[in-house]
Amino acid sequence: MTTSPATEDLLRQLLEQLRPELPFDAAALLRLGASGLQPLACLGLTDELSGRRFDPAQHPRLEQLLASAVPLRFDADCALPDPYDGLIDGQPDLLPVHDCMGARLMLDGQVWGLLTLDALRPGAFDPVSPGRLGVLVRQVQGALAEILGRSRDSQGPSRTDRIAAVPLSPPELVGHSPAMRQLHEEIALVALADLGVLILGETGVGKELVARALHAGSARRDAPLVLINCAALPETLAESELFGHRRGAYTGATQDRLGKFELAHGGTLLLDEVGELPLPLQAKLLRVLQSGEIQRPGDDRTRQVDVRILAATNRDLVAEVAQGRFRADLYHRLAVWPLSVPALRERGRDVLALAGAFLEGLQQRLGCRPLRLTAPAKDALLAYDWPGNVRELEHVISRAALRAQGPVGSARGRWIGIEPRHLGLTTSPPVAESGDANLQGLREATDDFQRRWLRDALNRHAGNQAAVAREAGMHRSNLFRLLRRLGIPTA
Repeated sequence: MTTSPATEDLLRQLLEQLRPELPFDAAALLRLGASGLQPLACLGLTDELSGRRFDPAQHPRLEQLLASAVPLRFDADCALPDPYDGLIDGQPDLLPVHDCMGARLMLDGQVWGLLTLDALRPGAFDPVSPGRLGVLVRQVQGALAEILGRSRDSQGPSRTDRIAAVPLSPPELVGHSPAMRQLHEEIALVALADLGVLILGETGVGKELVARALHAGSARRDAPLVLINCAALPETLAESELFGHRRGAYTGATQDRLGKFELAHGGTLLLDEVGELPLPLQAKLLRVLQSGEIQRPGDDRTRQVDVRILAATNRDLVAEVAQGRFRADLYHRLAVWPLSVPALRERGRDVLALAGAFLEGLQQRLGCRPLRLTAPAKDALLAYDWPGNVRELEHVISRAALRAQGPVGSARGRWIGIEPRHLGLTTSPPVAESGDANLQGLREATDDFQRRWLRDALNRHAGNQAAVAREAGMHRSNLFRLLRRLGIPTA
């Protein structure tokens, strides 16, 4: 359930147009989907909000708005918890008594979502009569229909009237940074083209999410999306996994089996970690891509398959081709459209939106009070280099949420504050002793600091990487990758 960057810009402009009519400090347009209410456009709310998905059953104010055929204004002393507590720009730690109102938005006779408005000053909405608010809501609905209609006209067939099933853990490619806007535009451009796409990016950036977005935006969206991890394929069984087999083809092959190509017939097949395929299997895969035919081991017949191939890798396949580890002809078949997924450190404030998405899901799973990032914690997240990318961020946020609930947790009024000590990051770049700090980029300065910190930690713990990982607050596998990237011996 995603919208284009251009559509999001138009929705924010729509909220801006309400400012002369309604004295709000915060406003949001939230679309209803299978994962809950998704903020599509916000004013006066923190970056952390944009990645969250609100389950109406967990937020009674939002639930009441969805159930009401008329706009609602909540009393200033309303006892129902406010979903934006801790997420309004400039609010004190404890959200004061304030004005809230909102309305259900309808499109084509169905509930599309909500418009919510908050003013930090009690009584700010007193001059707005119910009749005037109703008129403004109808105007918003009309503008919304026009914006989404314009989006459909410019982008081809759309499914904005359908609700996509989306899980609670970051459900889609969250973020509004320039790097992510460009990625969204490329996905929208190539999704319907039915070309082969090679998805490139570091471990943990979300390559599988990109593949899901490409499939969901394609004409094959109602057919299967089949995923296979090439790195996990035992070489002796890889051919059977991809192409299936006939009974008796191998020892232990007691019945016919469909391979991933046949399972994906009419749909999309993602070859994840495609750079890990052994050369003999690369040759067989190339033959299928060229002919569109597969032959099950143990079967004399060939079968035609109609499959769109997406491939993903964190390897430099051009370098692999040059070194003879990957076939050049297969590379060119797969990389009809190379698509690079930006690393998290290149995405700026997207880290806060992603953290908000993880916190909302954790809050529901843990059944705890609302989880919020404090200002120092946001600074720490923005300063960190994220060698493990979004996957590392998810683990950091999960650990921080658990720590914040413990005896050292920071409780701010009605919500639990995530502090830097809960994150366990080592982020501060050093001050250069030689006075050449201005000549160093932030990345180089951060690498220098991490390199010195890790060497000291390894010395303190006599080379015990598990102990260093615990002190650094990161998974041992992420520590191992970081040590390799920084050129620190791992053995």
